[in-house]
Amino acid sequence: MRLLLISDTHLPRRAKRLPQALLAELPRADVVFHAGDWVDTATLDLLESRSRRLIGVYGNNDGPELRARLPEVAYAELDGLRFGAVHETGSARGREARCAARFPDLDVLVFGHSHIPW
Repeated sequence: MRLLLISDTHLPRRAKRLPQALLAELPRADVVFHAGDWVDTATLDLLESRSRRLIGVYGNNDGPELRARLPEVAYAELDGLRFGAVHETGSARGREARCAARFPDLDVLVFGHSHIPW
């Protein structure tokens, strides 16, 4: 299974468009995760139209239109593994313990907000 993990795209505030390399990977991915801070609905529309399966959540910078279309937390079972996606996980200090306590039944948690790979 091929996964594509994205978060904090902040379009069009921080960038005008998604990178071409990322767009090229969309049809190759079995599942695309977006962990919030889309900022515009056009990015959600684009990923929905080009992804086989999209799992997305809203972030702290996402307004009412995105919050109406996306959950705060999303769950999926993929090839026997339990995945979750959420935007906000709090400060870096204590993140692993906090997330393990909040999501004890997950095998993998996809999260955003920090702007760093973890």
